[in-house]
Amino acid sequence: MKLSIHQITFLFLFSVVMFLHGQHLKITDNITFSDIRKHYEDLPENDKQALPYVNVYLKKAKKENDYPEILQGYHDALFFSRDKLQKLKYADSCVSYMLKSKDQKLISKAYLEKGVIYYFFYKQYQPALNEYLKAYEYSENIDDDFLRYRIIYHLGVVKSYLGYYKDALKLFKECSVHFEQLIKSKIHPNLIYNNKKGYLNSLHQQIICYRQLRDYSKCDSLIQHGLSFFRSSDGYDLEKAYFLKCLGISCFRRKEYKKAIQNFTLALPELKKIDDFTATSVSYYYMGKSYEKMNEDNLAGVFFIKVDSVFQKEKSIIPELRDNYESLINYYHTVNIPEKELYYTKQLLKADSIINKDFRYLSDKIHKEYDTKSLLVRQKQLENKNSFGLIALIILSFFVIILITIIFYRKKQENEIQRKYTELEKRIIDQNQLPEKTAVTSCFVKENKTGIPDTVVNDILEKLNDFEKRKGFIKKGLTQQELAKNFNTNTSYLSQIINESKGKNFNTYINKLRIKYITQELYHNPKYLDYTVEGLTQKCGISSRKNFSDLFHEINGIRPTDFIKQRKKELKEKANV
Repeated sequence: MKLSIHQITFLFLFSVVMFLHGQHLKITDNITFSDIRKHYEDLPENDKQALPYVNVYLKKAKKENDYPEILQGYHDALFFSRDKLQKLKYADSCVSYMLKSKDQKLISKAYLEKGVIYYFFYKQYQPALNEYLKAYEYSENIDDDFLRYRIIYHLGVVKSYLGYYKDALKLFKECSVHFEQLIKSKIHPNLIYNNKKGYLNSLHQQIICYRQLRDYSKCDSLIQHGLSFFRSSDGYDLEKAYFLKCLGISCFRRKEYKKAIQNFTLALPELKKIDDFTATSVSYYYMGKSYEKMNEDNLAGVFFIKVDSVFQKEKSIIPELRDNYESLINYYHTVNIPEKELYYTKQLLKADSIINKDFRYLSDKIHKEYDTKSLLVRQKQLENKNSFGLIALIILSFFVIILITIIFYRKKQENEIQRKYTELEKRIIDQNQLPEKTAVTSCFVKENKTGIPDTVVNDILEKLNDFEKRKGFIKKGLTQQELAKNFNTNTSYLSQIINESKGKNFNTYINKLRIKYITQELYHNPKYLDYTVEGLTQKCGISSRKNFSDLFHEINGIRPTDFIKQRKKELKEKANV
């Protein structure tokens, strides 16, 4: 919409008047901080018209060395400033002033505010976490539970974004219990309002954690609990938007795609209003996925591109949104638009770079269809598509060399697997020819260095021997506490005796028993060779396919799939003789 010259003139003059009003608001002995705040306290967040008055407020507070009011002034400056760089400068200044005050409560609040700026406006998780930890350190010896639980909440948020969902969940549960108790107590209405917001935000973060942990029943239960709260309470539009966003994701999971889109549409205005670009991007992404599932690819693309627009602007993205680029890459590959495919391939590589900086331990989860190596290869192919003739010549020139290299590498790999299989087979045969060992050894009891009575040591060793014979170790989820209880002893005795007699800790002891057991079964019982790796994982009691494969390789020197392949080959050759 174009503005007329009269409208432009009016807006200019209005801005000048507001600025001069703030500049000419005199600091006198009679004027109070409350008088100054009346000029701007009812303005909405990010309204920079408040800043001239805030500057007057800060000037008065600094002149009087009134540190609580200086803190309030900087808090207002952070609230009304729109520029995130300016917000960070205000936060830095606030910390500097509060350190001069030597007041632990004020210093804690200042560090917390700075952490929020890093987290919310920059999505820089590591510096945010550092500031929160400083705030927590200064809050330990002060009498302000609300501040302390605000800090715990923000620590949980960073832990959640870094992928430590179980740890974060504990913190959010602790916060929600605290805030809920205060809501029901007889305190000032303003405090009830603040604690309600803390309670709702803690529930929202629990929902995120439960969803990531795939505990969907608890996730959906908390969503309904939160939404029922808003039926009887007003003034929590932003919190309601977060619950609607979560409800949209749950609807998507249940394949209720139209309902999902409706909920995201209701949530987005509030999320945009406070510039929560992460929640906004998540909403865009799931709207795009919903349209994609309904085979409306054009509409899906619109929302996927919106996610990319936010990423371009903010230079921040979370692992959950990585698939956004995989969808765009697949779409433009399908419709044969290599320029777009190249662009979004590059964007995905940028996203990976940012994600891996803060989420390195999540790399196994996020590298699904497009790991970094394949993306780089595809990027190079796309960049050079216009010079296809040159590429063709290069490929033809090196084709034979590449082919020979691949054949050589595969042959070398096959020989290495065969060698490792032969070594393992020899160990299996040797183990079967050895006399059966018992856990009780007179030598160990004689050299008992644990300080545990010999009768107790003998009892536990006999029970360990029986435990191994009964193959009690294949029970999934077996813990040291559970085994100690079964042995009528304590975990300390059990741990010491396993360490001394077996030369390893409990987990290593159990894992080696499991791998040895399943290896023997694979070698001697042909029906096990037809099991999937997941099936073998279940059979020996290990928690996950990845853990099983890694442990099998670590202990046996060969992957379970390679062992099965070699054993089948060996049995087939024997059958043909």
